[in-house]
Amino acid sequence: MNYTGPKVKLSRRLGVPLTPKAARVMQRRPYPPGPHGKAQGGRRKLSDFGRQLLEKQKLRAQYNIHERQMRNYVAKAMRKSGITGEVLVQLLESRLDAFVLRAGFVNTIYAARQFVSHGHVRVDGEPVNLPGYQVKPGQIVSVKEKSRRMPLVQESLRNANPPAYVALDKEAFSAQLVRLPQRDEVPVICDLQLVIEYYSR
Repeated sequence: MNYTGPKVKLSRRLGVPLTPKAARVMQRRPYPPGPHGKAQGGRRKLSDFGRQLLEKQKLRAQYNIHERQMRNYVAKAMRKSGITGEVLVQLLESRLDAFVLRAGFVNTIYAARQFVSHGHVRVDGEPVNLPGYQVKPGQIVSVKEKSRRMPLVQESLRNANPPAYVALDKEAFSAQLVRLPQRDEVPVICDLQLVIEYYSR
């Protein structure tokens, strides 16, 4: 599946709002794109493999990562102790770009990746421009001082409402990963068990 095309169309195809604009459009058109989307009365019935594939695509799209990266994360989660699906989402939530999104510095995962790559972020005071950098509990992620005046950051922070595992200091333009999240705290729409089943075939 192509993840570089129009995000609204991709969102409608997957059934997951990937951007604020997609969320607004999907309220008006809650069915897949294309001439047959509405006529189907929703989503067509999928095989077991089709459902696994769809959930995998949903998860990949929500973290904006490549297939090889996802395979590596799943393999790493399987090697760790604990519930594989929960470990997987903890690994994904610890990515620097995902953390920047959850903290509320930007409002989409696509903007988060670009924001990190362009050097606007500091981790414990040091510049980090790798979106896949793994943030550890206790580390503090902040916006570079010159970047704090960006309208994108200003607007996003005004509306920021981070989950419980992220401690946000709006005045300091910084946030801390307090602890690894539980699955029900993570605002990701996906059946993780089906994702694990897909990669366990």
